[in-house]
Amino acid sequence: MSADFSPRAVRREAIIAGLRTTSSTPHLMGIINATDDSFFAGSRYQAAAAVEQGLQMWRDGATWIDVGGESTRPGALPVTVEEELARVIPIIEGLRAANSQGLISIDTRHAVVAQAALQAGADLINDVSGLRDPNMLDLVVSSGCGVCIMHMQGEPGSMQTNPTYGHCVQDIQSYLDQRLKELINRGHDPRLICVDPGIGFGKTQQDNIALLQAGRGMVVNEHVGLLWGVSRKSLIGYLAQQPEAKDRLAGTLGIAAIASSKGVDVLRVHDVREHADLFASMKPFSGKAETAE
Repeated sequence: MSADFSPRAVRREAIIAGLRTTSSTPHLMGIINATDDSFFAGSRYQAAAAVEQGLQMWRDGATWIDVGGESTRPGALPVTVEEELARVIPIIEGLRAANSQGLISIDTRHAVVAQAALQAGADLINDVSGLRDPNMLDLVVSSGCGVCIMHMQGEPGSMQTNPTYGHCVQDIQSYLDQRLKELINRGHDPRLICVDPGIGFGKTQQDNIALLQAGRGMVVNEHVGLLWGVSRKSLIGYLAQQPEAKDRLAGTLGIAAIASSKGVDVLRVHDVREHADLFASMKPFSGKAETAE
């Protein structure tokens, strides 16, 4: 049988390659927030500035550009679907028009937004609600797109109000495994899926630490990728004693430095160039040490 070189097949292979790293360091996913209230002001962009920032992130070494139009920080208020569409679709269209090969993800909880984003050129649905929208699972299967399933306890507005678990790591692993099986049992290729334990989304700081320590142990299917979204979050502030998101880059890079040893395939980050520099400096020391002759 001859290989399939159709545009859709080529795109599918690119998505698969972008969800599992084959190097000593994870893929980078650059964050573009088309919002006015995301927790880190440095990630907020609008219109043409958002497109240029995404293109710069690709130049700096990002594999993915993640575009979101609704803040999901703790305490955030929802926006209408119409407002979310108006924010993200022009950016995705602009990115795709400027770069036909780069990988784009849409950060949304709503199937209507996700479908429009796929039509505009997105490759992956990054769903912080873990496919709660009953139409989202159908959309993923029917479109054959990439998908990131994230765990979130509760809703953004209230998720940090006394989050509790029987056993955090096992509870979240079980939830993610259930959603994986729902997709795979309907014929979705597991290589098109990654999971995100949802650091900071309905977790205590000790929960967050336990999830990071678990690393690849959160994923029960060897073909499925693992994504961490830790960049500049309150966990970094807790560990590094930095209350302001603007001061958490160094701590974020510290977590990134251990990501490879934990089996992480994709890191969702605000600061692409700094992460790319970190990983470039790590590569000579990631393999077997050379002996002097």
